[in-house]
Amino acid sequence: MLPQEEACPVPDSLLGDLYRASPEGLHGLVESIPSRVRAMLAVYCCRRGHLMSLGLAVAATCDKAEMTEAGGQFGAVIFEQSRRAPDVVPEKRRKVTLPTSSGLQLVIAQDLI
Repeated sequence: MLPQEEACPVPDSLLGDLYRASPEGLHGLVESIPSRVRAMLAVYCCRRGHLMSLGLAVAATCDKAEMTEAGGQFGAVIFEQSRRAPDVVPEKRRKVTLPTSSGLQLVIAQDLI
């Protein structure tokens, strides 16, 4: 028997809006969610790697009691992490560099001219 997937505490459309929101727009969206539901949403997001930063941003708007009620010890840990300065994550993508003109030879097919 497969374990049941945890249900998202907000509608999928709102979760999508939160995910796509700018930092400025995120604050307004989060404030429209009741505080108890916000804590459940923070726990829900932090249990999913791709939503961790969203979960921490939401948790930053909650109090410790709400987070602990929503997620137990995990909720308390999320609360503490949301209050710390964000870790600087090194850029994983390599920078794109273009060759300088001295080493670049431009070849144009004659049939394109």
